[in-house]
Amino acid sequence: MAKIIVDGKEIEIPAEYTLLQACEAAGAEVPRFCFHDRLSIAGNCRMCLVEVKGGPPKPTASCAMSVRDLRPGPNGEPPVVETKSPMVKKAREGVMEFLLINHPLDCPICDQGGECDLQDQAMAYGVDASRFSENKRAVENKYIGPLVKTVMTRCIHCTRCVRFTTEVAGVSELGLIGRGEDAEITTYLEAALSSELQGNVIDLCPVGALTSKPYAFKARPWELTKTESIDVMDAVGCSIRVDTRGREVMRILPRLNEVVSEEWISDKTRFIFDGLKTQRLDRPYVKVDGKLKAADWNSAFDAVAAKLKGVDGKRIGAIAGDPVSVEEMFALKQLLTSLGSPNMDCRQDGAALDPAFGRASYLFNSSIEGIEDADAILIIGSNPRKEAPVLNARIRKHWRRGDIKVGVLGEKADLTYDYDYVGADPKALANLVGGKTDFAAVLEKAERPLIIVGQGGLARKDGAAVLSNVAKLAKSVGALTDEWNGFNVLHTAAARVGGLDIGFVPGEGDLGTADIMTGAGKGDLDVVFLLGADEIDMKQFGDAFVVYIGTHGDAGAHRADVILPGAAYTEKSGLFVNTEGRVQATSRATFPPGDAREDWAILRALSAKLGETLGYDTLAALRSALFAEFPHMAEIDEIAPGKAADVGKINAGGTRLGSDPFMSPIRDFYLTNPIARASAIMAQCSALAAERALDAAE
Repeated sequence: MAKIIVDGKEIEIPAEYTLLQACEAAGAEVPRFCFHDRLSIAGNCRMCLVEVKGGPPKPTASCAMSVRDLRPGPNGEPPVVETKSPMVKKAREGVMEFLLINHPLDCPICDQGGECDLQDQAMAYGVDASRFSENKRAVENKYIGPLVKTVMTRCIHCTRCVRFTTEVAGVSELGLIGRGEDAEITTYLEAALSSELQGNVIDLCPVGALTSKPYAFKARPWELTKTESIDVMDAVGCSIRVDTRGREVMRILPRLNEVVSEEWISDKTRFIFDGLKTQRLDRPYVKVDGKLKAADWNSAFDAVAAKLKGVDGKRIGAIAGDPVSVEEMFALKQLLTSLGSPNMDCRQDGAALDPAFGRASYLFNSSIEGIEDADAILIIGSNPRKEAPVLNARIRKHWRRGDIKVGVLGEKADLTYDYDYVGADPKALANLVGGKTDFAAVLEKAERPLIIVGQGGLARKDGAAVLSNVAKLAKSVGALTDEWNGFNVLHTAAARVGGLDIGFVPGEGDLGTADIMTGAGKGDLDVVFLLGADEIDMKQFGDAFVVYIGTHGDAGAHRADVILPGAAYTEKSGLFVNTEGRVQATSRATFPPGDAREDWAILRALSAKLGETLGYDTLAALRSALFAEFPHMAEIDEIAPGKAADVGKINAGGTRLGSDPFMSPIRDFYLTNPIARASAIMAQCSALAAERALDAAE
């Protein structure tokens, strides 16, 4: 620790702090454009100038000088830093004047207006006139894809975007060419960016050079109502802010959450919003003479009640999809139980995960933040760049420090970091368990080995055997201790962990997803409830009566005999549990369209029609019942950890490892759920990615 004096205030701080960080720790405000806590230091905007007593007789860039470089006073006094001296004031005014020499007067038509760092700092630190009368330079706009709009004349060359794409996203496609007034930020060949995190450059850009192309000219920030919520596009649970105007979601932005997503979100999370208003189910439908026809709620409930009348509970099944909340699954489970049905499953992909083995058997036990504590990582049957881009960025962040080895067992892919390729199939996994490969030795030598198994390894016929062997591997390399649990399951569905937590799975001898579909096709099941389940083969249901509760006219709605329109994640308050077991809550930002209702309310109303009324009329009452049965659900933003010893209890259940290579379940990152498939923006990104893949293959 070192002592320094900032604006007359003495503080004690770590010697590795920059002067900028030290000044902020002392409560002094230091303006900046190029500096960012999560990016390397560029030191090229010079807005963060401060005066260092006893230092050079000129202002010092506080972002590029560390506390340990300061010299003490002549009698050993702590170094003195001034942030408000006349020298600093004059220097900042000069820097701001230089920055505005070529900056266009675009504020009235700029999408950054009202949220612009340059506007704010020009008001705070600039002057009201310029000494320059030369013509402003003009720069051609660049095409960098369908998501990010460029107006490069506004660019002040802070290089935040360049450093982000290179360092965080791991895709070196942006750079600065030229010098002086010829300098430009570009993709060189003006090709679209390929990163799944590219939208974050919009937030990083301190001016209006990079803005959201889909959001362009749609709204001003002061018109929007801002609601803090959670993303459900994957199982990471990134913190987001949903901005709405009236009943329409205008944009989605990230929120700071150090332990989960830092301040990044994926492009699917950010640009999915147009899918929330297209192809929506806004009224109930009932199939009459083979065709779906619009109906009112009573008619739809009557149709379901008539079909269920006299049906044995064991001939009823239910499958919960990926984007549904815990409350909805809890209500559906209670309804099924009251009807005498034990046939339910939240694993619509058939993943071999069983809550009977304990919570640690299906969680990302090391936690997302804990990735940075690992000293060796093995990824099995997963492509985290497609399945969880923000989590993948955390792995890359740790890898860039140079003190970790990463191994991959599965399909080869560009994960944005180097790795040792261990193999492609279960045979390579068996060799790892037997200690017959080089990477097995790496894991054994590691103090905190971290093993990640994805759904590409679990959602297959030999998934139980894969899970069992991964558990054996974790135990053999010392990944299961009281201090460190390195056994991790990476989920792709936001609803999966919550469903496993509340036991939305079949009991011994009851029907899971595959058996429900097979049974329906054979005529052994009469009625099947689909709660937001669309990622399954609807043809297998045969002549069964299908009740679909969901938001979009996707696969489930096309197959349904009765459609009950539900609410999307931005239209309801709900609980979700992310891949690490952290309970999170979404907040309602707007209302469902038309006659659509929140899913739990639909189930409550249906239960009354069936004569099996659920015991709650409000969301608060439902949550009280949920918390009484599952107390950890009440601990918002907390993780109820599993026991490392439980991982050792996982067994294969008599199944053997197969021979098929591991494949990630995500084949198209941009079209993984009904909301994404309804989005024109995501369709454009998907087509571009397919074109890029075709070019690479040629």
